[in-house]
Amino acid sequence: MEGRSEARLMDGWRRWALALLALLLMGWVLWPRPALGLETAAVPRTLESRGASLFAQHCVGCHLNGGNVIRRGKTLRLAALKRAGLEGAEAMARVAAHGQGQMAGYGAVMGEDGAQAVGAWVWEQALADWPKAEQKITKEPS
Repeated sequence: MEGRSEARLMDGWRRWALALLALLLMGWVLWPRPALGLETAAVPRTLESRGASLFAQHCVGCHLNGGNVIRRGKTLRLAALKRAGLEGAEAMARVAAHGQGQMAGYGAVMGEDGAQAVGAWVWEQALADWPKAEQKITKEPS
């Protein structure tokens, strides 16, 4: 009798251990990956979609709709950019990568060519007067 209860107890522990292992495995598979701007082979991306995604991940917190929640005059609107001497996608990429003034650079976390993608996208939005682009931006699954 005692052997049977021990066997049932071991079977119960095995079931719990297997269930826990399955949950851990599911969590590992489904857990979001770090937003490092790294490309995946399964998701071919355009420069525009990559720039929009990286902007949503790293920039939109301060620059919603091209504005600036920290310093009102330092927006990403075309007039403000021209006043600051920042004209073109290359200038935007340089600021995104290395920062300027109080803004830190994000080149290391955006991945290879991430700053160029963000710079091109920001310049395109500035030229179009920021047409509510952030409403279309969704963070892509990592």
